[in-house]
Amino acid sequence: MFIGHFGVGLASKRLLPRESLATLLAAPLFLDLLWPLFIAAGAESVRIEPGNTVVTPLDLHDYPYSHSLVMALVWSLLVGLAVLAWRRDLRTGVVLALSVFSHFVLDFVSHKPDLPLYPGSATFVGLGLWNSLVGTLLVEGLLFAGGVALYVRATRPRTRAGTWLFGSLVAVLGALYLSSIFGPPPPSASAIVVSDLAAVLFLVWARAADQRRTPGVSGVVRRKGNRNGVASGWPSTISS
Repeated sequence: MFIGHFGVGLASKRLLPRESLATLLAAPLFLDLLWPLFIAAGAESVRIEPGNTVVTPLDLHDYPYSHSLVMALVWSLLVGLAVLAWRRDLRTGVVLALSVFSHFVLDFVSHKPDLPLYPGSATFVGLGLWNSLVGTLLVEGLLFAGGVALYVRATRPRTRAGTWLFGSLVAVLGALYLSSIFGPPPPSASAIVVSDLAAVLFLVWARAADQRRTPGVSGVVRRKGNRNGVASGWPSTISS
């Protein structure tokens, strides 16, 4: 799954409105950020096999340290504990830990049975949504659209840049997702490593967009001194 993971991060803005969107996206993408590092280190591998599933040409036969059930739980726990130790915020730690583990859940739905239970496991799981092009587009599209809608409802732009930076991020992610399905397969495993590591650029992009937006619903702003604590309307100064 690809943009479905982004959908989870976008939706979690409703739960952690003050958290940077870069952090919220990094959590559900965390296992895929580890994966190219393990491939580059020789601990995991991937083969390019057009037709492996209807959706992806990748044969994901060897990724026990980044994508097995047990290691997904371990990575989730480590992220949660790290956030708790750093932020002293149980809610943020729990939400981000669950967000990390959501990656395995969504991959379990989409992958064919290639997800090991633990390193060295002879049992592999996966429901195989990727064997249905229509089903994959429908499920991932709904997850992504739902995440975008929840994020937009949870924030409002402070500047014009807050609108166009976020809108362009959504458009580019959608275009890349469609090209990954309908375009040619990657030329090599090295190209996969580079493209997956490039996902960090989307985190930078998301952070820039989020910095130009503020928590709030439908243009409602909370200000001190107002008898009801609510004043409607857009910010008085709009700049790019």
